[in-house]
This record gives sequence, structure tokens and C-alpha cells, in this order.
Amino acid sequence: MADQQDQDEQRDDLLSTAFAIPPAMVDAEELHRDIRAGSTAAIIIAVIMGLTVAYYAKLPLIVLLVSILLSFILAPIVELFQKLRVPRALASLVTILLFVALMYMLAQVSYSKAVSFAQDLPQYSERIREVVGKVRLRAQQFQKTTETVLPAEVSMTPTVRIEQQHGWSDFFTSGLGGVAEIVFIASFIPFLTYFMLSWKDHVRSATVMLFRMKNRNTAYVTLGLISSMIRSFIVGNVLVGLFIGATSTAVFGLLHLPYFYFIGFISGFLSLVPYLGVVLAVVPPLVGGIGMLNSGTVIVVLATVLGLHLFALNVLYPKFLGSRLQLNPLAVTVALMLWGWLWGGMGLVLAVPVTAAIKIVFDHIESMRGYGAWLGE
Repeated sequence: MADQQDQDEQRDDLLSTAFAIPPAMVDAEELHRDIRAGSTAAIIIAVIMGLTVAYYAKLPLIVLLVSILLSFILAPIVELFQKLRVPRALASLVTILLFVALMYMLAQVSYSKAVSFAQDLPQYSERIREVVGKVRLRAQQFQKTTETVLPAEVSMTPTVRIEQQHGWSDFFTSGLGGVAEIVFIASFIPFLTYFMLSWKDHVRSATVMLFRMKNRNTAYVTLGLISSMIRSFIVGNVLVGLFIGATSTAVFGLLHLPYFYFIGFISGFLSLVPYLGVVLAVVPPLVGGIGMLNSGTVIVVLATVLGLHLFALNVLYPKFLGSRLQLNPLAVTVALMLWGWLWGGMGLVLAVPVTAAIKIVFDHIESMRGYGAWLGE
């Protein structure tokens, strides 16, 4: 009996020894778990730090990104001058001067048209008062109807609150600081753009040299893909804006709207603003047509703006930008919400190219490819 017990104990010891996990293997698994936990914590800390820097350094970052986009817009002109054997530095300077002159001319024309519209506005005052009177009458009727429906004890003395009115300019510059600060920082845009154009090759090669030797080829390819994406994004938006602007101008001209050749292209390019594009694009024709628009023409204007916006969103954007951006709608929506919260209106404008660039970086880092796949289609 005792011998049988000893044999059973020996067999159990052998089985436990055979199927036991070696201590070294346990240590390796714990090490891998610690590494994964540390990597996740590092990513979370990096994201929080990045968002903090993006929030508190929003103005210089926006100026830097706008300068980068502008350098891609003007790069073909510089290359054209170089084909004419003009040195790159001089070609970049001439291009910047031409761009500044063009912006000045557009500002002068826009200002003169705005002054002309302001001078013509008083003749529509009677029509405006009539429209406002109808709206006020309906509001009063609605208030009386509400007072008759609600019990007497519910009605309370209204509290008068005075709130500061905010315009669209305040929305696009919200959180960026005072006007003087914005003008001062924005004055760096021409200089930054000039140096990005004249030192393009040096900046790219120096950026690649920042990485270790084994990662330099990946960095070079990533920068090239980001450059191609930004160029396609700009060209695509310009083509879509020109198409919407030209079509809007033709429709507004048929409706005999004043300054149709001016408000048509403004409406077309405002339609490119994500989410708010439809609302912004409706404002110029409605304001420009005060005193002339009736219910029928208002419906035509709204249908034109909405139809062109939907056509651009579902047909033109996938054709010109879909193959380059490769962002799914959920990622675009989250990006617009995030960058709009961080940078206001300018965040909505820059959200798509910034997110697309981040996705390209994720796609070329092995440990981050999962995040790139989440952002992709």
C-alpha cells in the first residue's frame, strides 16, 4: 500500500514537472506585457502632450500650416520660372511678390464692391422693413398663442440679458488672440512661404537626415506621399471651387442678382468649408439679392447651393481627392470635431489635410499601422 502511494506521488511529480511553465518563459511573457503597457501609456501621454501643444500654440501652428499649403500652391509658378533659367531664390521672390500683388488687387476689388453694395443698400430699406415687419408680426402672434395655451402661473417676468454679438470673423479667429497679435503673426506667412519655396530641397533632405539611417528611406517616402497628398488636396479644392463658383455665377446671372459675377465665386468657395459650407454659401446671394428676391427665386438659390454642394461632395470630391486622402467618413467627422474644437473655424479648414498627413505617417510606422487602418477606408 505504501509502495503504491509512493508511485502515485512520483507520477504526479513527473506530470507537474513535464507540464510546468519554465520560469524564463513566465518572465518573458511578463516582460512583453510590461512593454505593451508601457507603449500604450507612452502613446496616450504623447497624444495628450500633442493636443496640449496644438491648443496653446494654435496661432503659430496655423500660420505654419497655412504657409506650407501656400508654398505648395505657388510651387508650380516657381518651377515655371526655373524653366526660364531664373535662379530659384529670385523665382521664389518674384512669385511671392506676384501673389501679394494679386491679394492686394482682390482686396481692393472686394472692398470697392462692398462699398458699392453698402451705398445701394438704402434703396432696399423699405423692402427690408417689410420683411422684418412680417417676421415680427408672426413672432407676436406666436407669443400670444403661447400665452393663451400656457397656464397663467407658468408665465414669469422675462429676464433681459445682453449678450455680445459674434460674427463669422469672430468664429474663424476664436481663441487666436487679439487683432494686433493675429496681424503680427500672419505677417510671417510671406516670409515663411518664401523660405519654404527657395529652400525646398534643403528642407526635405535635412528633415530626412534627422532620422536614423535605417529609417531615412521610409521618412523620404513618407514626405513624398504627404507632398503629393497636399498638392492633390489643393488642386482638387481649387477645381471644385471654380466649378461651383462658375455654375453659381451662371445661375445667379440668370436670376439677375446684382454683382452675380462677384457673389457667385464667393459662394462657390465658401461651399468648400466642411459642414458649414452650405450655410455660408447661401449668405452672399441672399444678402446680395435683398429687395429683389421673392419666394420663388429664394427657392432656386437654395436649391442651387444645396445641389452643387451635394454634387461636389458625392461626385467631384471622390474623383479628385478620394484616391489621395483615403479617409473614412467617421474619421473625417471626428477630425473636424477635434480640430474645430482646438482651432475654431481654421481648424475646420485644416482638419482634412492634417488628418490625412497623420494617416500617411501611421501607415509607414509598423507599430502605428493599426491606427492608420482605422482612419482609412
